[in-house]
Amino acid sequence: MDVYLEIGKKRTFASAIAWPGWCRSGKDESSALQALFDYGPRYKRAIETARLEFTPPESLSAFHIVERLEGNAGTDFGAPVVAPSTDSQPVDDAGLQRYRALLEALWQSFDAAVRMAEGKELSKGPRGGGRDLDRIVRHVLESEMAYLTQLGGKLTKEERQADLQESFDLVHRATLAALGASARGELPKVGPRGGLRWTARFFVRYAAWHLLDHIWEIEDRIL
Repeated sequence: MDVYLEIGKKRTFASAIAWPGWCRSGKDESSALQALFDYGPRYKRAIETARLEFTPPESLSAFHIVERLEGNAGTDFGAPVVAPSTDSQPVDDAGLQRYRALLEALWQSFDAAVRMAEGKELSKGPRGGGRDLDRIVRHVLESEMAYLTQLGGKLTKEERQADLQESFDLVHRATLAALGASARGELPKVGPRGGLRWTARFFVRYAAWHLLDHIWEIEDRIL
């Protein structure tokens, strides 16, 4: 399995090239790779409804490091923000369908984690910190709206003011539409304010990582 490393001063991320969202961090390369390996079975469960042929590796020797990237402040803050070189490649129809299936599976897994946590207490951090379930859900929604903009899609003002469940439905439909447009080269690569938009590949990689990070947070914090 091809893996790339994003190496910051305090944190390193290990990510699977072909499996967006399967990404874990550690203090150094070895701990990041070990965390990636350990989360293989959980990744398989999270994307199960996508019906993709994913088999967790049986040993760390299955990982093949194809790229080492210099991280930045975002890396050390706790997010894999540097795109591998492969994310600049075009996405064909088969790849687009695969990405759609993966995102839809993760949206289902997030909904399942939220349902499992409803009415239950979530553990706090060592200093009593940590979002409650409602704040996690709203954070994920706000983040997905922001990622949609990074891709080149958008919601109307009225759509942004919809109730919670309708907002998720709207942003998911808009995301799939914008992802298709991006993969087909129909969206400008530069936004109206001059910033570079995310490629289709990096969008899926980052959005999937963020969803999984909160799916696993919810699962691990249920008391």
